[in-house]
Amino acid sequence: MTDSPASGGDRYAQLRDAMIAFRDARDWRQFHDAKNLAEGLSLEAAELLEIFLWKSTDESRVMAADPAVRAKVSEEVADCFLFCVLMADAFGIDLIDAAQKKIQINAQKYPVEKSRGRRDKYDTL
Repeated sequence: MTDSPASGGDRYAQLRDAMIAFRDARDWRQFHDAKNLAEGLSLEAAELLEIFLWKSTDESRVMAADPAVRAKVSEEVADCFLFCVLMADAFGIDLIDAAQKKIQINAQKYPVEKSRGRRDKYDTL
């Protein structure tokens, strides 16, 4: 089955290609080894986490209604995603396929009948 122009696979490929072109135009591939990409992803995730620093769970739940907070979260999530795209490219990983496989693995680890409404890790269910 081929992707239609509006399909997720096509949109992902276009985004990946745009990110690679952005990187290559700046000659940054030389800096994008696995260690540095992992560090960059971790730093971007920390910037996402910083938005919620010192907020209670209830406060963090209502923050999505604030357009300024939504914009900042959107930017940080995008940074994290783009680092994942670069890491996947560096390792030749189909990110969509890997995510689909991980959902299947998680479904095995967290069967509905054992995990519904629980926050326990799979090894303690």
